[in-house]
Order: sequence, then structure tokens, then C-alpha cells
Amino acid sequence: MCRWIAYSGTPVLLSQVLLEPAHSLIDQSLHSRMGVETTNGDGFGIGWYAQDTADTPAIVRDVGPAWNNRNLREVAQHVRSDLFFAHIRAATGTAVQQSNCHPFRSGRWMWMHNGMINGFRLLRRDLALAVDPALYPDIEGSTDSELMFFLALTFGLPEDPPGAVARMAGLVERTGHAHGVRHPLQMTVAVADGERMWAFRYSSEGRSRSLYFSTRVDTLRALHPATEFLRDISDETRLVVSEPLGDLPGAWNEVPENSYGVIQPGNDVIGPFRPDVHVGSVRG
Repeated sequence: MCRWIAYSGTPVLLSQVLLEPAHSLIDQSLHSRMGVETTNGDGFGIGWYAQDTADTPAIVRDVGPAWNNRNLREVAQHVRSDLFFAHIRAATGTAVQQSNCHPFRSGRWMWMHNGMINGFRLLRRDLALAVDPALYPDIEGSTDSELMFFLALTFGLPEDPPGAVARMAGLVERTGHAHGVRHPLQMTVAVADGERMWAFRYSSEGRSRSLYFSTRVDTLRALHPATEFLRDISDETRLVVSEPLGDLPGAWNEVPENSYGVIQPGNDVIGPFRPDVHVGSVRG
């Protein structure tokens, strides 16, 4: 499968999160500890919001492996952001091409995914027909991940992210079951609008891919007062990751099975996630 990182908080150089930790995303691209595959070399992508151009996130993607890409290091060492995504891909049947690399973008929205739609080859046509016709021309690649994004947009992502993702997941499960697929969906998803970030962990079989969120910074400072990175970031800084970036005691918490969280100014929220299988007609 894939590995990903989502960051929200004090503006930092991307390299401080993507390159410098002991078990950084670069290390995970070669030595994943919790993924289905140890190596994730079928492309990568980073997306970030810049303070002076917050209407649309910037996206950089490439089909090469992250571990030896000079452009990734160059960008990461010079770009500073308060909200960014990074993703390394292990393909699950679709082509290794730039348009299939995460994150995906539509307007100010950004999306990335680890997992798969089981039986996607059988389900693809039915799911694609459910996408809003006005949005369909913007689909560039052939992955289940991008199609999930556009289904969520169709089902009202800008107005109600948890509800839209629940309706998307419900449609995938209902369609999968109609085609005889017992466990249609496996997903950890991150989605952001430049101000807030949502993360979802769900699978039809109840054995979801790994996902962790970082402990509150003030708590970590008390536990590890000598850790320099913690001195320079705000109490609201959070990371959500496919697997921990290091072994700092108390730093990482597993996202509960079948749940979602919102990272936002003020209080973050975590709650149960269930697909909405009663999906009505889509918007025309």
C-alpha cells in the first residue's frame, strides 16, 4: 500500500517533517515497518498551502521513488507551510504515472489515501457514473483513490466533510456488495481545505491500515523538555501519519478503528465513522 504524513500547525520547513526524523517518510519509502509492502517506490507527492496563495494548494508529484529524488529534497528544504501533505505510493494495480500520484486537488481541497477498493476493476464503471457530471472532466488519473475523492466532492465535501466521506464509503460498499465483493473498502484518508484537516480510518472488514496522531505539544514538552523541535512549535501543532516518525516515548497515539478526527483551531475532535449506505441520487 502507501504511506503518508499530514501536518497542521506552526509554519515549518517541509524538510523538518519529511526528511529529518529518524523514521522519516524517506526512510519509510525503503523500510516501512507497518505497511503491506516494505518498499513504497511507485511515485510520491507533496502538497502545501502557502500563506499568500491559500486559495489553492501547490502540488508536486513524480513517478520516481522518493528516496533518490533531488527535486523533493530541494522543495522540502526551501518551502515553509502551516498545512501540508506528503505521500509515497505503492501501486495496487493502476499505472505508475504522475496523474495517479497523491495528493489530489480540486479548488482549495486536497486529498490523499492509503488502501484500496477491492474489486475496483468490477466496480469502476458504476462508481464513475455516480460522479457529478460537472466534476467528472477534472479526473486526470485512473486510481480508486482519485475516484473516491471526486465521489466525496459529489456528495458535498465542501459543506460536510465527514458526511460526504461517509456517503462515498457507503456507495463503495453498496456497489461492492452488489458485485459480490465481501469487503469492498480499505482506507485511511486525509483531506484538507487550507484551514482544517480531517483524517479517516476505516475498512469493511474492521482491520484497517495503520494510522497515528501526535500527542499534544504541551504534554510532549513536559515529557521531553530537551527536545529542540518542540520548543519552536505551537501547542496546536499536530501530525497524522501512517506510521510513527520516531520512537519518542508518548509521542504517538493510534487512531481508533472506524473513526475520524478533525484538526482545527481550538479543540480537535475525534469520533466514530460509519459509512452511509443510504446514498440517494447524486447532484446533477
